Amino acid sequence: MTSLSEALVPARPQAASAQPRAIAYWLYGVALLVFVMVVVGGITRLTESGLSITEWNVVTGTLPPLSDAAWATEFAKYQQIPEYKEVNLGITLAEFKTIYFWEYIHRLLGRVIGLAFAVPLAWFALRRSIPSGYGLRLVALLALGGLQGTIGWWMVTSGLSERTDVSHFRLAVHLLTALFIMAGLIWTARDLQAFARDPQSRPARLTSLSITVIVILFVQLLFGAWVAGMNAGYAANTWPRMNGAFVPVDIDWSQGAIYTFTHDPFLLHFIHRWWAFVAAAALIVLARAVRRHDRTISVAINATLGVQILLGIATVLTGVNLHLAVLHQAVGALLVASVAGGAHRLGQYQITTQPAPKLAGAQ
Repeated sequence: MTSLSEALVPARPQAASAQPRAIAYWLYGVALLVFVMVVVGGITRLTESGLSITEWNVVTGTLPPLSDAAWATEFAKYQQIPEYKEVNLGITLAEFKTIYFWEYIHRLLGRVIGLAFAVPLAWFALRRSIPSGYGLRLVALLALGGLQGTIGWWMVTSGLSERTDVSHFRLAVHLLTALFIMAGLIWTARDLQAFARDPQSRPARLTSLSITVIVILFVQLLFGAWVAGMNAGYAANTWPRMNGAFVPVDIDWSQGAIYTFTHDPFLLHFIHRWWAFVAAAALIVLARAVRRHDRTISVAINATLGVQILLGIATVLTGVNLHLAVLHQAVGALLVASVAGGAHRLGQYQITTQPAPKLAGAQ
C-alpha cells in the first residue's frame, strides 16, 4: 500500500496519474481564499477588532458563543485587557459583539483555508496525482500556513497585557507572511500549468529584475503595515503636503534615528506615501518587461498600481475612510498577485531560452 510520504515524493514522475492542471486550479482557489483573508484582516484591524477574542482555542473556538451566558463570559474576558480599560471602557455587549464578529470571521477563515489546503493535498497525494518535484513544495506551503496561524496568535498576545493595541512589528510579519503565501500559491500554480502543457518544462526562477522589484515592493508593504499598526494614516489628511509642509515638522527625533524610523507616525506616513512612487517606477519597469511575453499580466500590474496609488491618496484625504482603507489593502494584495504572475512569466521565459543542462558524460 502506498504511504502518504511516498505519494508526496514519488520515486519517478507519474505521468499517467499526475493531474497538474487540476492541482493548479485548486491552488488558485486557495490563493483566492487567502486574498479574502487579507481583506477581512484589514477590516479587523481598521475596526479595532483584533483583540476581542483573548484566547486561542483551535478546536473549541470554531463555534462562536451560542448563549447569553457564553457571550457574557467572552465579554468579561475582554474587559480584563488594557484595550477595554483604556480605549473602549463602557462599550455595550452589542458593541462588543460587532468587533467580536470580525475577529471571529478572520479566525474562521484561517481554519477554512487550512482545511481547503490540507484535505485536497492528502487526496492528490494518496492518488499519486502530484507531479514529481512538487510534493515537498506543497507541504512547505501547508507548513507555512500553519505557522501563519501561530504568527497571528503571537501578534494578538502583544496586545493583551500591557498595550492597547498589537505590536506593529508583529502585524507586519503577519500581513507579509499572508501575502508571501498567496504569491507562493500563485507561483506554484503557474509552474504546474506550464508542466501540464509540457511535462519537460522546468520551474520558473526569479530574475534579477524581479528580485529588485520585489525588494522595493517589500519595503513599501512593510511601511504600509507599520502605518496601519501605528494608526499613522491619521497623522495627516492632506496631500501632497503633510499638515502644511512637504516634509512633516512633527517628527520627533529625540529617541534616536532607529526608533524614529520604526515608531514615529509622521515619518512612517511620510515614507509610505513617497516610497510608493519609487515602487511605482520599479513596477512600471517590470510591467514593460513582462509585456513582451504576456500583455494581460502587464496590464494587470499597471492597472492595480494606478488604482492603488489613487486609493492611497483618497484614504489620506478622507481621514482613513474605512471603505477606502479596506479597498487600499485589497488592491495592494491584488498588486502582489499580479507581480507574482509577472515575475513568474519573466522567470519562465528565462528558463525556456536557456539551454538545457548537459548530462554528465555527454559530448
